[in-house]
Amino acid sequence: MSTRHPVIGVTVSRRSGWRIFPLMALNIWLAGGRAIRWQSDREIDLDAVDGVVIGGGDDIAPTLYGGELRVGVRLDPDRDELESSVLKEAFERNLPILGICRGSQMLNVVLGGDLHQDAYDVYDSRYYRTILPKKRVDVEEGSLLSRVTGKDCLKVNALHSQAVYKLGRGLRVAARDEGGMIQAIERIRDPMAIGVQWHPEHIFYRRAHRRLFKALIEAALARMASRGQLAAAHEEAAQAEQQCANLPL
Repeated sequence: MSTRHPVIGVTVSRRSGWRIFPLMALNIWLAGGRAIRWQSDREIDLDAVDGVVIGGGDDIAPTLYGGELRVGVRLDPDRDELESSVLKEAFERNLPILGICRGSQMLNVVLGGDLHQDAYDVYDSRYYRTILPKKRVDVEEGSLLSRVTGKDCLKVNALHSQAVYKLGRGLRVAARDEGGMIQAIERIRDPMAIGVQWHPEHIFYRRAHRRLFKALIEAALARMASRGQLAAAHEEAAQAEQQCANLPL
């Protein structure tokens, strides 16, 4: 297995990235990786990373999933375009993915799902807006999220108004709150793709939330090892072919 630390591309807002990215980078460093910052005014190279974090931020434009434009909602179309592209390419490269809040919603939308534009109008869920872990979510038994965190319920924070509605292709629900609102989703097949509605980067002092980043790094390491073995196999085949070419007729 490679001794190189996995490199994780992290998408952030151009407006607030200066504040959020250092916290993301700290969580990734604690898990054994190295973060690079991606935003819509920078060059993006998915060949340079071993995993992806789609971070939180403004609402996703409803035009991406058939919703209605609303007055007073702050959108970031350039970031929508960036993250849609990043996720599609990440799927093609089999990169592990962690979606956080908006990132979880974007994961769902890119796979053909949609969102509740104001989830608290739909669910009888207690409204929270805090970075402190005050909201309870119940984790689905047998889910990847359950295995990663080692918990059947979690205390989380909440800063969102939108939430996943209809699931995208190949996704399943991994957690809900007491009102039934979806709080986590995950892809059924490997490699890891988990979206959480909360912000684990703010509550890294709780082990269960650090494990989300650790799982991402472990998945990245597994991918690196697999690719290294494949490269070694190609090299051995090339050497064997060269040896055969040098044999006398």
